[in-house]
Amino acid sequence: MTPSPTGPTGPGSTDVPDVVTFDDVRDAARRLAGVAHRTPVLRSRTLDALVGAEVHLKCENFQRVGAFKFRGAYNALSRLSPEQLARGVVAYSSGNHAQAVALAARELGSHAVIVMPEDSPQSKTDATAGYGAEIVRYDRYTGDRVALGRQLAEERGLALIPPYEHPHIIAGQGTAALELIEETGPLDALLAPVGGGGLMAGSATAATALVPGIRMIGVEPEAGDDTLRSLAAGHPVTIPVPHTIADGQAIATPGELTFAVNRRLLDSVVLVSDDEIRAAMKFAFERLKIVTEPSGASALAALLAGRVTPLPARIGVIISGGNVGLERFLELLG
Repeated sequence: MTPSPTGPTGPGSTDVPDVVTFDDVRDAARRLAGVAHRTPVLRSRTLDALVGAEVHLKCENFQRVGAFKFRGAYNALSRLSPEQLARGVVAYSSGNHAQAVALAARELGSHAVIVMPEDSPQSKTDATAGYGAEIVRYDRYTGDRVALGRQLAEERGLALIPPYEHPHIIAGQGTAALELIEETGPLDALLAPVGGGGLMAGSATAATALVPGIRMIGVEPEAGDDTLRSLAAGHPVTIPVPHTIADGQAIATPGELTFAVNRRLLDSVVLVSDDEIRAAMKFAFERLKIVTEPSGASALAALLAGRVTPLPARIGVIISGGNVGLERFLELLG
């Protein structure tokens, strides 16, 4: 079946095999217990009144490395053999997956080589290096990070740990939604940002298993609507590398594995502008007293901007990360 522009084949579809199962997410949760933070779920009466719904914010900005990415990275690296850990790992990322792999490698006694864009936020680059990783730079607008990562893996015998195209990565990311629903009980809808699609694919796997009928709503920046376009086409499509403040969502095409999951389980994808993301960051800082990076605020932005219709009564929102330096934060909101 072919999905509509705003919806896929639906949770009951069986046109593609399960990339990740709920048991995989449960297994990842056991592996992450005592290693990853069980991040807080925040409530705000001001936010509820402003939106007109009961909102539960899963704050992955309080996760290790400041973003949800640690969940998937540790789940994947912890399954490597001692021999492979000794040889090391390689990953490509604009920042959060880079930090996550670097920290997970350090925790497991391994070494990470990270391919990062030249224009990655300095705070993310510094943090990645601070976890002990070797950084290899490239131009995101002219270079091919996947090819470079594969080349380094082959030349040095490293295990390639992609940011979203891996079942263990997807399962690990799904533990964020698992924890959220374990704490809140059934929700009517769950909003999460979509970049490569790993967080949404894992979250949808967990949430639809726990709450049949829950609406899964992905959020993309207007300039980076590759998943929305892919759902309309029925297959992954590629767009020019997006120019958006949401660097963690500046993805040109969704992953094959993540798209297979999201095509089945997403109900819709909505878009937000960079200005709406800035407004959400400002609201989170001033009224919720939390710092979010642009990608981390995009799902909240969709809610504040009225993109979710009809409005559910109980909504979960994943604040995916808070990795933004002071100068960049002031620049964005100034």
